[in-house]
Amino acid sequence: MSHFCRRTRREFLWQSGAGFTSLALTSLLDRDGFLDQQTHAADGQSKFVNPLAVKPAHFAPEAKSVIFLFMYGGPSHVDTFDYKPVLYKQDGKTIQVKTKGRGGEKNEGRVVGPKWKFKQYGQSGQWVSDLFPHLATCVDDIAFIKSMQADSPIHGSAMIQMNTGKILSGAPAMGSWINYGLGSVNENLPGFVVMLDPTGGPISGAKNWSSGYMPATFQGTIMRSKGAPIIDLNLPEGMTDGMQRELLDSLRAANTRHQLSRGDNTDLAARIASYELAYKMQQHAPEAVDLSQEKPETLEMYGIDQPRTLDFGRRCLFARRLVERGVRFIQLYSGGNHNDNNWDAHGDLEKNHNYHAGNTDKPIAGLIKDLKQRGLLDETLIVWGGEFGRQPTAEYAMGTGRDHNAYGFTMWMAGGGIKGGQSVGTTDELGSAAVESPFHVKNLHATILWQLGLDPNKLSYFYGGLDQKLTGVEHIEPIWKLIG
Repeated sequence: MSHFCRRTRREFLWQSGAGFTSLALTSLLDRDGFLDQQTHAADGQSKFVNPLAVKPAHFAPEAKSVIFLFMYGGPSHVDTFDYKPVLYKQDGKTIQVKTKGRGGEKNEGRVVGPKWKFKQYGQSGQWVSDLFPHLATCVDDIAFIKSMQADSPIHGSAMIQMNTGKILSGAPAMGSWINYGLGSVNENLPGFVVMLDPTGGPISGAKNWSSGYMPATFQGTIMRSKGAPIIDLNLPEGMTDGMQRELLDSLRAANTRHQLSRGDNTDLAARIASYELAYKMQQHAPEAVDLSQEKPETLEMYGIDQPRTLDFGRRCLFARRLVERGVRFIQLYSGGNHNDNNWDAHGDLEKNHNYHAGNTDKPIAGLIKDLKQRGLLDETLIVWGGEFGRQPTAEYAMGTGRDHNAYGFTMWMAGGGIKGGQSVGTTDELGSAAVESPFHVKNLHATILWQLGLDPNKLSYFYGGLDQKLTGVEHIEPIWKLIG
């Protein structure tokens, strides 16, 4: 026998092992659809899959949609929902307390007592300040998280973390993750909608609703409360609907041929799908925000009959109408640009919070009550909060303004399977830091995903050589106490 045909035992085992590995790899590629894509490409056929096609949840969901009411700037928890009677007694006194905000670390500060009175409401006896008289009537449907923590006391990075799970930009927003994991049940509207304050967008801009390293299909779409709901949806001058339909059909045919040999290019698939979605939105987006269909008593419930609450009330009502039409994730911003245009109360706390709470209190209560009476609250998860809270002490030598506080603040959730009429976690007697059952932003994100039927530790997207997750690489638990 020729020596070229001889094999040692080591060579035989090595070659056999490599062969078994190849079989396993083939099985994995087939399961992911890779080989099927190559076959269709070779046959000259297209197997286009809409990136927003409905996907099965990991388990039976409680919620179908999320409405995130983002109070940009950082509302003061000790002046809204976290009752601290000690602060009233210590008002004006300089005490020893560790704080960290945009002004750096301090070991003492002058206490600013709450500027509003607190009362207990509902059968559950939840504490709410006079800032929210309408929302106070809804506390039995609300679960307060009074021990929230974040990693940054700076607006830009804290907002990005609240929206994407990371303090650095470049990651997909929560709405992108949800639409990636579940798809959209409405093929005529975006799956992820953002409605900004009329004074402008937040400091971090589009990074807060970006799809990051995911295809552009999953990014948020800005919807306006005045004028055309989505810009650039009107037909170009001189073009009819029939002409546009013919143009889009020709474009889709050309794009599909181009995609045949590029079956693994998800960005290309997303771009092709976006053309068709844009066409469908021309017909359906205006109807979704047509409030002429609503009864006068409904408009009054949201405060749309009053100048002060008109804008936020309209956006809250838009959110309900979008939920009815199957939009997965809707985010409303209260506060724009910077300084007193948002909740960032560094100067006159009373003026700032009276203004923003007065603009949002009735519309938010109206949203909860309207969803409840329509049987939609059980399947719609409402989230309220900002990027962080405020400190119990004054930022400056004079005045009532408070600096940022990422060590302990309050957010709340309602609907979507959340057990209302309760508070979880506590801050210390001054409200300066979480002390009992602290919950990180990651726990909040995990809870939202869980209520939608998505396991936060399994929902992943392969990028940069890693299985990326909204909640990070470490195992994370939802806030189980909130779940009914």
